[in-house]
Amino acid sequence: MKIRKSFVVAAALLAAGTLCSLALPQEPEKAHNLKVLPKNISHEELISVMRGFNTALGVKCNFCHEPRKDDAKKLDFASDANPHKDVARDMLKMTSRINKKFFKGSQTMEVTCYTCHHGNEEPKTKPDVAPEAAK
Repeated sequence: MKIRKSFVVAAALLAAGTLCSLALPQEPEKAHNLKVLPKNISHEELISVMRGFNTALGVKCNFCHEPRKDDAKKLDFASDANPHKDVARDMLKMTSRINKKFFKGSQTMEVTCYTCHHGNEEPKTKPDVAPEAAK
């Protein structure tokens, strides 16, 4: 009886410990295949950068990220299969060079994706003509 009671107590403690560990916040998965963004970027910072791309270019995540091979409803964020991802990397390098050369790293004056894209996938090469000016 004493062994059975000890077993029940040990099993209850093990179950309680397991449930408590499941309730703790889980560490987000580390990003893989970062070539331009800092390798130690936090998950929150990375999501913020990606949302900035979404807004600046008016696109969704699948514009640069390919579907996963095992589940097409999910994206493979590490994959380099989508050529837009390399273009985005090149644009990040370009804006960084411009900001360092001309704005000396000042955040009050800097070039961003939005500077050229204004919410469009492709930057416009000339302004829209106002209907009144066309007459």
